[in-house]
Amino acid sequence: MKLKLAGFKKESIVDGPGIRATVFFQGCPHDCPGCHNPETHDPDGGFTFTVNEVLALLDACPGISGVTFSGGEPFEQVAAAAKLAEIVKKSGLNLVLYSGYTFEQLIERSRQDRNYEQLLSSAWLLIDGPFIIERQDNNLPFRGSTNQRIIDLEQSVWQKKVVEWEPSLSE
Repeated sequence: MKLKLAGFKKESIVDGPGIRATVFFQGCPHDCPGCHNPETHDPDGGFTFTVNEVLALLDACPGISGVTFSGGEPFEQVAAAAKLAEIVKKSGLNLVLYSGYTFEQLIERSRQDRNYEQLLSSAWLLIDGPFIIERQDNNLPFRGSTNQRIIDLEQSVWQKKVVEWEPSLSE
């Protein structure tokens, strides 16, 4: 299975809690004004990787606490992203997802395509919603505008409602 990626970062402290490897997906339909990754928008850009090649990149990242799928838009490559996410979860690393779609939109899409459900169920946190430049706040952890939420996916699925994540002192 192949993925179209814009890039890969071995260590990041801004793409979610802890020290994380970040996989930047290529292709994004949202085209948010002020996006900090506009080079990821073109679905024909980037580089093609197999899931195994991405796993090899992750294996070369000792000491990370998790992996982040950013973009672009990971859900535009939902089948391959879900496969990769499942392996990441089985490896014991937590997964953070960034999406310009809202949690509610992703749940609706999961009714038509089980890959959405699989990707969501493999992740720990979801930062959802488009970046809105008029609502930009540089003091927010892990997100750019006040409309975006950090959602605890396990709790949200269990409680059948959005549960926003609250960081603990150990994270």
